[in-house]
Amino acid sequence: MNVLLYILFGFLIAACGSIVPSFLNMTVVKFSLRSGSKSALFLIAGFATVLFFQANIGAYLSNVLMQNSEHITLIQKIGTGILLVLSFNFFRLHFGTKKEPGREEIDKSKAYLHGIGMSLLNTFAIPYYFTTISILIGMELFTYSVLNAIIFSIGSTLGSFTLYAGYAFLAGRLEKKISSLAGNMNLVLGCLTGVVGIGNFIYLI
Repeated sequence: MNVLLYILFGFLIAACGSIVPSFLNMTVVKFSLRSGSKSALFLIAGFATVLFFQANIGAYLSNVLMQNSEHITLIQKIGTGILLVLSFNFFRLHFGTKKEPGREEIDKSKAYLHGIGMSLLNTFAIPYYFTTISILIGMELFTYSVLNAIIFSIGSTLGSFTLYAGYAFLAGRLEKKISSLAGNMNLVLGCLTGVVGIGNFIYLI
């Protein structure tokens, strides 16, 4: 019973985290528009590979670091710095030389590796899982163990893959409507990461 419950928790938590605007789901849309949904699925598989380990790390941190606030603060400082660097990069891409992306098929292995690289840059994942799993532990709905963390991570991997795949197929069917959004995604991503990064910086000082 706990196995199904932990898979369900993982699925729902990952789905909620994946449905909100982020540079990962917007990258899926851009990638699908540029290379097609098949290549986008390999990109998403790269996301899911890293996310499985990120969920495990989040579960471990929720069990170990809840009473070590100095470690949590250090993690927040590092994450804030990465967010601000990402924000600067997205603004640079948006305001740089504009070029209409053509539709080209990208090799599936490259798409998978690109997904791994992008997911490694996602500083939201580990703090998100740390927070949500800490809430579950506090409500006595989750008991940490290596096995339980793996089960939860399987559910979260399935949840995120399902949501991101939905973005990929939606982008393919509504290409004309999403094209204008895709052209401004770097600006949106720069604003999102910048606001969160500045908010974290103000909170830390």
